[in-house]
Amino acid sequence: MRQFSLEIVTPDGVMWQGDAESLLVRTHDGDVEILAGHADYLASVATGRARIITGGTERFASTQGGFLSVTREGVKLVAITFEFAENIDLERAKRARERAEEAISRAKNDRDIVLAKAKLKRAISRINVAEMK
Repeated sequence: MRQFSLEIVTPDGVMWQGDAESLLVRTHDGDVEILAGHADYLASVATGRARIITGGTERFASTQGGFLSVTREGVKLVAITFEFAENIDLERAKRARERAEEAISRAKNDRDIVLAKAKLKRAISRINVAEMK
């Protein structure tokens, strides 16, 4: 399968860099899969699962926010957070889910509800990805 250059960065630095055969990532318009030769593309990244195929091997990650850029030179995923499944602490993610659910139930205004729901969505994404390892 043909490959393309992929770089994944977060505020913490480069999370992954190399040649990939496929990148599947959740955008605000739905899941998008990038393959070699993809047309130029720009999208905002949503909270959810990402998958990289490199050397015939799949790696899964949880990602949150940012943008995806595809050009002839390569693909760049700039994310607020990007965690490979093997780096996610499943028990910690489950505790975060419980705290977010509690925060939703006792929220007193729309702002608190929106923030708690965002935390819940991130925790669920992390749990789902961690359970895939």
